[in-house]
Amino acid sequence: MCPGESATEQAAPVPPAIAEDAVAQIPAESDLAVDDEIHGEGDNSSINTSSTASLIDYWGPNDEKQNDALDFNHYWMTDFLNGELTLAPIGNTPHSALDIGTGTGIWAIDFADKYPSSDVIGVDISPIQPAWVPSNCRFQIDDFEKEWTWPVDYFGLIHGRNLEACISDVPRFFEQAFAHTRPNGWIEIKEIDTELRSQSKELTDDHIYRRWYTNLVAAATRLGKEAEAARNGCITRGMAQAGYVDIVEKKWKIPIGGWSADPKLKHIGQCTLEFIDQSMEGFGLFLLKEVMGFTYEEVVVIMSEVRAALRDRTNQTYYYLHIIYARKPGSPGQDSSDSAVAA
Repeated sequence: MCPGESATEQAAPVPPAIAEDAVAQIPAESDLAVDDEIHGEGDNSSINTSSTASLIDYWGPNDEKQNDALDFNHYWMTDFLNGELTLAPIGNTPHSALDIGTGTGIWAIDFADKYPSSDVIGVDISPIQPAWVPSNCRFQIDDFEKEWTWPVDYFGLIHGRNLEACISDVPRFFEQAFAHTRPNGWIEIKEIDTELRSQSKELTDDHIYRRWYTNLVAAATRLGKEAEAARNGCITRGMAQAGYVDIVEKKWKIPIGGWSADPKLKHIGQCTLEFIDQSMEGFGLFLLKEVMGFTYEEVVVIMSEVRAALRDRTNQTYYYLHIIYARKPGSPGQDSSDSAVAA
């Protein structure tokens, strides 16, 4: 059950989930061995967090290394989507866009550049966005789990990415999003199911991938956050119960490491490997040491095991990317793509 969700809400009908066998196999190279794409075992410069909010409100690191990782994540995901910033059919002149959990603001900036007539707002609890941005883009430091203060029925698109383990009350999140979405406007959520999987091997419960994921989910649960929203239907249910229609869910296997025989997927895999390597200390040390009670030495050993498994290309490691988008109903005459009016 998703945080904030009642048993009745959980039982409500939702759009059909994507079957596991509907996700295509990733073509693999014939001669796979240990990869040398991760250089060293990382450093510990990213273990300190700094934020004006409490660690429970925002537990992720926001130092330079982690911010670079966020930008790298944007790069590979946009590349995977052939340069598209959204899959929702928002038209050529979206009225306005709200980027939830904007991080470094890179998605909001790119969106504002692509749609110069759109009013673009990025919101995050951590002030790590640049000062120089397009004139139609601005950032607000706020907690999106609190009461939203933007105009109702305003945004032609509400966008969120990598919000797993950031939301305490999933139904309320989508209720607020629905209220502030423009009629016939769209919401789009991009989430990575962070469980590391093997395409070539059956993993036992004591495999490092299983142990790593189990502990991360347990830590998020202790913080009162939902860490499995994409895989357990929280997102699609939340959208449907809030009132969104035309819900579409897409799901892909994303390789980790350069083991794919497909040139594009090989490049994507090299990027995701670098992204995980850059970001692992920041969230891993906090969640496992501070929340779960592991010693520093134990966490370092666990992360070393994860890195070793990621470098072993015979594992054909991957995780799932989910993209779910939906529309707020409106009358035929209402259009979410009107010219923006500055707020």
